[in-house]
Amino acid sequence: MVPITQHSLPLLAITQGDPAGIGPEIIAKAFRDAPDQMQGAFVVGELATLRRAAACVRRSGVPDLPVAVITSAAQAREMPPRCLPVLPLAGLPGPLPFGAVAAEGGRAAAQCVVWAAQAALRGEIAGLVTAPLNKESLHAAGVDYPGHTELLQAQAAAHAGVALAQMPVRMMLASDELCTVLVSIHLALRDAIDAVMPHNVLQTLRITHAALCKSLGRAPRIGVSALNPHAGEAGLFGREEIEVIGPAIAAARREGLDATGPWAPDTVFMRARNTPMHPGEFDVVVAMYHDQGLIPVKYLGVDKGVNVTLGLPLVRTSPDHGTAFDIAGTGKADPASLIEAVRWARRLSAQ
Repeated sequence: MVPITQHSLPLLAITQGDPAGIGPEIIAKAFRDAPDQMQGAFVVGELATLRRAAACVRRSGVPDLPVAVITSAAQAREMPPRCLPVLPLAGLPGPLPFGAVAAEGGRAAAQCVVWAAQAALRGEIAGLVTAPLNKESLHAAGVDYPGHTELLQAQAAAHAGVALAQMPVRMMLASDELCTVLVSIHLALRDAIDAVMPHNVLQTLRITHAALCKSLGRAPRIGVSALNPHAGEAGLFGREEIEVIGPAIAAARREGLDATGPWAPDTVFMRARNTPMHPGEFDVVVAMYHDQGLIPVKYLGVDKGVNVTLGLPLVRTSPDHGTAFDIAGTGKADPASLIEAVRWARRLSAQ
């Protein structure tokens, strides 16, 4: 085995997120508190905003976090521990008021994501970790995507020269205890139920299988959640399990996927939870809509959860929380989920 040295570490770009939120702050804390995890990583953003973040996280008796300007991704490998390397993008606004929705903040966050995505698609970096953006600010900026996942999907499709429909993606929320993948992402609940269609469920199973085969080195055991209580109770509480989800699972199994269900939503996540005392029955649960899949993982600890985008020709992870405008600038934000996101990105980029 070739040993991993500082010069062979996969390069990871961390986008600054919305400058009015906690993104820059948790980034600064991560570089200060987890120097080993952050080796080979750098921040794409605005220099004064990151310097303000470094000042926000000052602690008595602890040396200030130095902020270093780099001009290329490769320079991140030369940075000493507990130093914040920033690759500044031209045209980004300076520090914005904390906790305020602003088009400038949404636009800046999107520009950083686009730069990092394009660098990853060109093979210049191994992956990207996205700090939180604010969807209201993104919308105010005229960015016509509801979140990171859809923006990255558009960038990947454009790079490949294919239609958006030919670049299907899914969100996985992952922790060491539980992983869930969603059939639909940012949809109103009424629309999300309508999205539970055979082709959507089957496509989700295919994307999940392909992605986890790489990270696990084997076929993943996929538990599929039902939509209705008690898995529909043989049609008494809804027929989606009989007419939609069950047939999609059967089709996936004919293709060789290890998918089972549909299982009752109130127990399948407990069955999948992996602990030293209780190995999970499944490697991942496919959930039918956003909150069905995300609540169980977040309940186990927001600091442990990581958002992973599946289906892209690049590695992308993100912390499992938002911009937390209410505490931005106070120094209270917890960097644990960001550090986990970096760990997962490094793990996935090594596959």
